[in-house]
Amino acid sequence: MKDFFYAIQDLFVDILFAPFDALRALELENWWSANLMSWVFIIIGMIAIVYWMLQLKKYNDNNEEDKSVSSHSYL
Repeated sequence: MKDFFYAIQDLFVDILFAPFDALRALELENWWSANLMSWVFIIIGMIAIVYWMLQLKKYNDNNEEDKSVSSHSYL
């Protein structure tokens, strides 16, 4: 039973968390390199938000949506 838990420990420490250990070591050498993927995801998110807002503005300008104020029929 003890070997089973050591196998789980080896799986996580030696294999699954290895990229995080590499990033931790890289951060001590160059902060920009370690955070490159974070910046890429931030830029992708900003582009997606701008695209989404432009699409919402396009549909809003077409006046396709019924914006009349009404409550639910059961009220």
